[in-house]
Amino acid sequence: MKQHRLAAAVALVGLVLSGCDTPTSEAELKNTAQEVEFKSPAQKASYGIGLNMGRSLSEEGMDDLDSKAVAQGIEDALAKREPRIKDEELFEAFTFLQNRAEERMAELNKAAAEAGRKFLEENGKREGVVTTESGLQYEVLKKADGPQPKESDVVTVHYEGKLTDGTVFDSSVARGTPIDLPVGGVIPGWVEGLQLMHVGEKYKLYIPSELAYGEQSPTPAIPANSVLVFDLELIGIKDQAAAEE
Repeated sequence: MKQHRLAAAVALVGLVLSGCDTPTSEAELKNTAQEVEFKSPAQKASYGIGLNMGRSLSEEGMDDLDSKAVAQGIEDALAKREPRIKDEELFEAFTFLQNRAEERMAELNKAAAEAGRKFLEENGKREGVVTTESGLQYEVLKKADGPQPKESDVVTVHYEGKLTDGTVFDSSVARGTPIDLPVGGVIPGWVEGLQLMHVGEKYKLYIPSELAYGEQSPTPAIPANSVLVFDLELIGIKDQAAAEE
């Protein structure tokens, strides 16, 4: 199960702050604004850490966090200064952000699921689109009369995966190299769709989220509860023994 990115960031900050047990003088607590430089590897890595943390938190909808306060917390921790906020207050604040992020994510997931349902409902009305009992939709782009694969087969395919807005998230076509894969080892929408195809055919698959990744997206490029659209070409069925070598 995918770990919540905010929880990971909160844990990171918590680990850093847990080392702040050495008080310092008032003079040391006064900070002088300095222009940040990115010359040394350490400076560049430092920026990268902040950049990655900021992106992760932003993806969670935490756009109202105070970046100066974040920087102050990291600076105090690295300097082993006395924390400016008590642990109890920090825990309450982290819990508030975690709960709010989860609420926002639930709302986004619900909205995405509803948008996907409406897309499939309208798409299923188009001429040439077939909807199977599972909810998978497909249309034949190119017909052929080659053999059909079984779930136990390994096949060679070319594909391009898109979101319903046309955004491409993966493409063997763009890479210029077809791939071999086990029919039974892919997402359910592909397992079903591949067994409908004949070698040499090209299909467009419209895969409901429950036949794809559902709420457990494997990558930020695929939002949770996304309907996935694939242009899929079945190039061949490989000899099982040869595929295992």
